[in-house]
Amino acid sequence: MIADDVQMGKDVCIHHPEWVNLYGCRIGDACKIGSFVEIQKGAVVGDRCKVSSHSFICEGVTIEADVFIGHGVMFINDRYPKASVNGKLQTEADWRVIETRVCRGASIGSNATILCGVVVGEDAVIGAGAVVTRDVPAKAVVAGAAARVIATEK
Repeated sequence: MIADDVQMGKDVCIHHPEWVNLYGCRIGDACKIGSFVEIQKGAVVGDRCKVSSHSFICEGVTIEADVFIGHGVMFINDRYPKASVNGKLQTEADWRVIETRVCRGASIGSNATILCGVVVGEDAVIGAGAVVTRDVPAKAVVAGAAARVIATEK
């Protein structure tokens, strides 16, 4: 489902639009969005990005231009998630979004998890399956759980 409140750029390709869930988000020009992707309200995807199937981009995530998001990438926007508060189901009033930024040209491998409050630097590479718990420097290659720098470009 693509909600009416989605701000869609020019030349966006959404594979199987009936199998995505996009609402209240902004998608830049010339992006490709795979099947079974969810992009929540307030999330931003910059120009010329590719978001592969089964990925989840939650509220508070900003993805700059030219970013690759692999299959099954998960973003998180709450450090201490809970189902209920004082015996009542939690509502939006019971928590605050912690923002995350993925800078221009970064690549995030399949099944990576990006915790909230981090910045992934320009042209950084996050290995498949990595769990990113802290900022990733520009041009760094990180891998593992928790992700650590394993290389940098010269």
